[in-house]
Amino acid sequence: MNEGATRRTGDGVSEEAGANIVELSGLSVGYRSRGRTALAVDGLDLAIAPGETVAVVGESGSGKTTTANAILGLLPANGQIVAGSIRVAGTDITTARERTLRAIRGNVVGLVPQDPMVGLNPTMRVGGQVAEAVRRRGVDRRLVSAEVIEALERAGLDEPVLRARQYPHELSGGMRQRVLIAIALAGHPRLIVADEPTSALDVTVQRTILDHLGRLVAETGTSLLIITHDLGVAADRADRVIVMQHGRVVERGDPESILLAPRDPYTRHLIEVAPALSHSGHVVPRFTEVAPASEILRLEAVTKDFRLPRTSGGDRVFRALEDVTLSVRAGQTLGLVGESGSGKTTALRIAMGLDKPTSGRVLLDGKDITAAGWSQLRPLRRRFQLVHQNPYSSLDPRFSVEESIAEPLVSFRIGNRASRAARVRELLDQVALPADFRERRPRELSGGQRQRVAIARALALGPELVFLDEPVSALDVSVQDQILGLLTGLQQELGVSYFFISHDLAVVAQISHEVAVLHRGRVVESGSTAAVFAAPEQEHTRELLGAIPGQRFAAALAAAARPAGTSGGAADEPPPGAGGTPAGP
Repeated sequence: MNEGATRRTGDGVSEEAGANIVELSGLSVGYRSRGRTALAVDGLDLAIAPGETVAVVGESGSGKTTTANAILGLLPANGQIVAGSIRVAGTDITTARERTLRAIRGNVVGLVPQDPMVGLNPTMRVGGQVAEAVRRRGVDRRLVSAEVIEALERAGLDEPVLRARQYPHELSGGMRQRVLIAIALAGHPRLIVADEPTSALDVTVQRTILDHLGRLVAETGTSLLIITHDLGVAADRADRVIVMQHGRVVERGDPESILLAPRDPYTRHLIEVAPALSHSGHVVPRFTEVAPASEILRLEAVTKDFRLPRTSGGDRVFRALEDVTLSVRAGQTLGLVGESGSGKTTALRIAMGLDKPTSGRVLLDGKDITAAGWSQLRPLRRRFQLVHQNPYSSLDPRFSVEESIAEPLVSFRIGNRASRAARVRELLDQVALPADFRERRPRELSGGQRQRVAIARALALGPELVFLDEPVSALDVSVQDQILGLLTGLQQELGVSYFFISHDLAVVAQISHEVAVLHRGRVVESGSTAAVFAAPEQEHTRELLGAIPGQRFAAALAAAARPAGTSGGAADEPPPGAGGTPAGP
């Protein structure tokens, strides 16, 4: 530990000037269940210095979030520190009382949690929730509102005065995540623990947020601990990278050494399955040629207006979509991409008949269903189904896997108990889940397993079209790769069409035949994925492609692998016909 003078805050938390903000020594954390303790973190040593950015990378279950919760003193009731110690700002919090932990949270260590719907209070306006963090610093109440607006603006939210008056359910997923970041920034902490802080954000907003956090670290000496499954984020942002598997550190070092010369097979595996790090820094679409096919769904000149809350300027109308035309073709995938708030989810809801457009039409197999009511749409719902972004919130926690998958069959009164059970077994086999998973509950499944159950449920009725709303954004890269492979295989086997919504262009490239780019409610570019990604015509599309994290290090990886004496030239270009987009600087 660096030497320096020790001081003590009014809450009894000691701080040592120049010392590490966090020091974990031999930390082991376990969860007790049925009389046994299972280790989630095993013998972890980690120190974070002032102004340093450290990324902890690993798949789901590797112990990343447990480490973050231990630092904050937020382990669940069955979690316990089995061995080792934790020091935060010079204070040993391994067995600290709740009063000491509360003094640390927010003011010394700020948290950006992964799930904004869990982290935000649905009954409070956004501004009030940010104000709680501001008031903890003892800010004069007359200045609180100004600091709230500043925090929202610094977190990348447009129209912060309006957003402060809104409730969480009135914001998109990406906007809610930015509110959580604003709450963490409002406390002016010395360390920010960001637990998958950008998994719900589009690449340009992700870059904006991470750029801001990086400037904060550089300007104020604030430290940053990034918990992520995205090796691209770790490569671009961290001073040091810690790779964890099954609770243990398998590799650590600076990003260049980790990504250019990984020693552990697990690290190499993570690099291979990360879309943004593969193909030598290029985004290479899976489908280079698209066969002609008939339209199954068409949105034609769709416009959608929403009335906003009254502000000092009076009543306002927000135009979420303007003159949008999209089509999904039989047996193919349309990828709809755009920033948070660009109108992607609004387009999906209108396509499913959950919202009515202000103007324009929705056609299903050429039939106008724009004005169809519930009774007309009900039989049509057998033809299209939805897979949500968060499978844990979309699955009934009381239902077994078998009950969840069979739910659409029961709802439409298809078959009897025996035939439905047989259909469930067939679907489990299609999504590569063991038959004995039928009796499990959602809480007994991993994130990837829950998403497989959600896909099986969507396929239960044999739909022609499946809407996929950010289906892999919350999954680690390994599971994400498996789910994308599963979706592609099912499409080839069943001939199902996908309307695939995502903010991740590297993911869209792996699954989509055609792509449409939304920007502020308008389609700015569309066409085959290979053509759009190879030669984007619009600046916004180029910006989205250039913001994909990790491309710089992937390009460096390719350069390091070239034979000695080879440099530049054609080696820097995507393979002929690959449709790749070169990495940005």
